[in-house]
Amino acid sequence: MKYKAISFLLLSLFLLNCSTKKTTHSFSNYEIKLDTLTMFDKNRNRKIPVAFYHPEKGIKNQQVVIFNHGYGANKGGDYFVYSYLTEKLAYSGYFVVSIQHELPTDELIPTDGKPQIVRMPFWERGAGNILFVLNELKKSKPELDYQHITLIGHSNGGDMTALFANKHPDLVYKIITMDNRRMYLPRTSTPIVYTLRSNDYPADEGVLPTKEEQEKYHITVQSTNINHGKMDDKGSDDDKQTLSDLIIKYLNEN
Repeated sequence: MKYKAISFLLLSLFLLNCSTKKTTHSFSNYEIKLDTLTMFDKNRNRKIPVAFYHPEKGIKNQQVVIFNHGYGANKGGDYFVYSYLTEKLAYSGYFVVSIQHELPTDELIPTDGKPQIVRMPFWERGAGNILFVLNELKKSKPELDYQHITLIGHSNGGDMTALFANKHPDLVYKIITMDNRRMYLPRTSTPIVYTLRSNDYPADEGVLPTKEEQEKYHITVQSTNINHGKMDDKGSDDDKQTLSDLIIKYLNEN
């Protein structure tokens, strides 16, 4: 009877361990770590909060993804609200940098006037943030792969991403915009351009490349059944799975 009890206990512990392992993410290849810090660009007298999502163990020639959030009306914390994606990318082996672009002291983004004019200073500021963070990262983590940098951005962050790629095409390998609607996407083969589109908001005229331009420059314009406002952590599990699967697919393409 004693041996049966011991056998039952051992079997129970084994099953418990198996159950615990099943709760881990199915896409998890690495244990990940989240680090946060606030950088300071003295030339612009600007604080730039950033979050690093990355595998705990170093990876040789690790590629970098820089993520840029959608507009959050300066409330702060927006660089954390795409964790379904930033964490998954880190689990997949990427070094992910998520930048907080808006500060409580910033002016609110204009809603009147032509966006390509009145919002340009805000996109320029965002592009400046990206450039500063990238240069600082090169100093502190020179072992990362800076030949294959990918920028990802949602909505207003996608507009910043598009502007940065237009201004600094030599610094970026790929860009992936998630329903940017205002800033014109680059018409170029370098960097490689992908864009995911929502089902409820059209882009402004001229933002998206024509069919001919898509074919000429190998640009991917992918429609989805996902609402513009549900491309962050508010989206359904299906929405998140669809977006993250597509983005991983784009990252893996040559």
